[in-house]
Amino acid sequence: MKDRAQFDRAERNAVRAQFATGEVPICPRCGVAMTERKIGGGSFGLGYARKREWLICPRCRGSVLFDVRRGTRN
Repeated sequence: MKDRAQFDRAERNAVRAQFATGEVPICPRCGVAMTERKIGGGSFGLGYARKREWLICPRCRGSVLFDVRRGTRN
């Protein structure tokens, strides 16, 4: 079976939990610190802007992409 780049649900949840507490996310597959890539995005007329994180393992290339919870609007 070929390895998949995207993590399954349990793996994604583990990485998100680490990220939410401010820890350096560790790959659940191989135990290596993951690389963060911030993905910005304009509102494109939608009235809000998304702030996303893309975490990638430099060893196995596993990745997870998710929205970062925004604070309150001013």
